[in-house]
Amino acid sequence: MPVADFSSGNSRTFALPFHFECSVVVNAPAEAVFSRLDDPRLLSAHMSRSSWMMAGSQMAIELDASGGRAVGAAIRLSGRVLGIGLSLEEVVTERKPPLLKAWETTGAPRLLVIGRYRMGYEITPKGDASLLRVFIDYALPEAGPSRWLGRMFGSYYARWCTQRMAGDAEEYFRTARQGG
Repeated sequence: MPVADFSSGNSRTFALPFHFECSVVVNAPAEAVFSRLDDPRLLSAHMSRSSWMMAGSQMAIELDASGGRAVGAAIRLSGRVLGIGLSLEEVVTERKPPLLKAWETTGAPRLLVIGRYRMGYEITPKGDASLLRVFIDYALPEAGPSRWLGRMFGSYYARWCTQRMAGDAEEYFRTARQGG
């Protein structure tokens, strides 16, 4: 799926040849799941916590005035991993509460194992529960050692990221239901 480069005002598109998605059943209504995931700080919490996949580092999340909760909203992430500065900017491209939200990178992200991407989630109501599908379409970094690292680890990162987002949502509502 192509992604537009909005940062320079042109309409070039870039191929996103790789895809990963995962699904979980969340024991909460679609409205509650969407409301929780609509906050990029909560959805991307796995990026702002130190973890082995982040090599013990973390990323800071910066939101615009809409808090990332509107089409066109800007989201920035920055940090250092293994002493290397990383940064990216995203824009929300679709938002249809309580069923769908998608966002994509703008400009040229400075990441280690993936390049430009489009991510999102889709929620399908299932009675008192919801089926949550988290997806990413991505390209490898464009050049240098990151491209090589992307060939080796891009799919692992895509899997980890989508599974963390889905798993964090499932765990949050499971814990809330258990009263703790």
